[in-house]
Amino acid sequence: MVMLIPGRAVLRAGIAVPLLCVAAALMVANAAHAARRGASHAATSALDAQAVNAAQFSAPSGKARTRGPSPATVIKEEILLDRAGFSPGQIDGQAGANDQKALAAFQGANGIKPSGRLDAATWDRLTATSGEPALMEYEIEPADVKGPFNKTIPQSFEKKAELKNLNYTSPRELLAEKFHVAPALLTRLNPKASFETAGTKLVVPNVAMKPSHDRVAEVVVDKSALTVRALDANGKLISFYPASVGSEDRPSPSGTWHVRSVVENPTYHYSPKLKFKGVKTQKPFDIAPGPLNPVGSTWIDLGDDYGIHGTPAPASVGKSVSHGCVHLTNWDAQALAKMVHRGTKVEFIN
Repeated sequence: MVMLIPGRAVLRAGIAVPLLCVAAALMVANAAHAARRGASHAATSALDAQAVNAAQFSAPSGKARTRGPSPATVIKEEILLDRAGFSPGQIDGQAGANDQKALAAFQGANGIKPSGRLDAATWDRLTATSGEPALMEYEIEPADVKGPFNKTIPQSFEKKAELKNLNYTSPRELLAEKFHVAPALLTRLNPKASFETAGTKLVVPNVAMKPSHDRVAEVVVDKSALTVRALDANGKLISFYPASVGSEDRPSPSGTWHVRSVVENPTYHYSPKLKFKGVKTQKPFDIAPGPLNPVGSTWIDLGDDYGIHGTPAPASVGKSVSHGCVHLTNWDAQALAKMVHRGTKVEFIN
């Protein structure tokens, strides 16, 4: 049954998903589309499994101080952070702001000064978290290429509503999300591979495929730092995620909230009372579910139009604003959703 609630987008299951949160996600759709096609702009220097798996950290000196760690070292570090439950967002080998936030969180949780910069002590502790290789071989499965895939995802709400689903636009995009990696880096690691053929062997990040803990006691959303932290009953940090949080027009809430429900693959309804810019129709319409819909593949409902959810634009997380909601990458939203439950406390700070 479809519930119609003025001013909200509504799930068929009766869970309200505010389209106010969706609007900001759509603002970065062009960036997501560019990222999906960004392989041609990737750096051309060689990278392979041997280089990344064997990568080490050495304290820079001289001119090397300004260059920082090698791409192979950064890729290995990002994968190890992801596997340890300290998400750098999209693994891209670029040591950006999300990577620095994840490093600082990992350092703080391990008794190291949280500088957000890779150093010898952090490298030693990070590499000690797992003995598995950072990159592994993966054989493309029939399900990876079966589809259905969307040729394109239109920008307008009305055009989105005409689609039966909002799936990935290619197997490469699906595989990139499956292994938490930027599509351009996936292509760089596999320059001669066909992503369209089952049985093709790829080099992919050996990332965590399940949450590090069964349940968290509290989620802390830091509005100024643009981060989400999951804590256990003793207040210990067990998982960390970069996030996009609020805007001046529609800031995120403050204080204590609680998880009301978790919905996978949400379908939502557009109400003309929202009067979104660019939407001309005066009739309500549904937008189908799918990983590339405006709230991604997971919705963690907090009530009163607020939620924590995925996004079709993983490269934008931590670099864009939202209309009050909390955007994570699809895989991070899925991981967090598996660790929360109805009643889990969510604290908004700063």
